[in-house]
Amino acid sequence: MRLKALSLLAAVSLLAAACESAPEAGAGAGGTAAAAPAATTSGANQAGLRAEAGDRVFFAFDKSDITPEARQILQKQADWLKKYSQVTVTIEGHCDERGTREYNLALGERRATAVKNALVALGIPAARVSTISYGKERPAVVGSNEAAWAQNRRGVTTVN
Repeated sequence: MRLKALSLLAAVSLLAAACESAPEAGAGAGGTAAAAPAATTSGANQAGLRAEAGDRVFFAFDKSDITPEARQILQKQADWLKKYSQVTVTIEGHCDERGTREYNLALGERRATAVKNALVALGIPAARVSTISYGKERPAVVGSNEAAWAQNRRGVTTVN
C-alpha cells in the first residue's frame, strides 16, 4: 500500500514539474516570435483571460458535473481561446480539504477533464488543452467551513 502511495506521489510530482516547466518553454518561444503584431497577443495572458472570460468554474460537493453557470463561463473562455488561437492552456482540477489525498486527486482529475471536454465541445482543439489535478493540495481559501470549501471545489484555466 505504501509503495502504491509513493508511486502515485512520484507520478504527480513529475507531472507537476513537467507542467511548471512548460510555461517557461512557451515564454521563450514567445520571445522569439517578436515579429507578431502586439494587438494579437496583448491580451493573450492570464490577466486577459481572467478579465474577459473568467478563469475558473466551481463544482458541487463530490461532483464533476458542469453546471449551467460554469457553461456560461466556459463559453466565454472558448470565445477567448478562439480569439487567441496561439494560446494553450492547462486546466487545474481542485478539491476541498475533505476526503483522502488519493480520492481528491482522482476527483480533481475528473473535474479538469470535464472542463477540457466542455471546451473541446465548444470548438477548442484538444491539443491546446492539458489537464492536471492538484486535489486538495492548493486551496484558494483556507478554512474548514462551507464558504471556504465552495471556493476550493474548482477548475482553473491557466494560460501556458
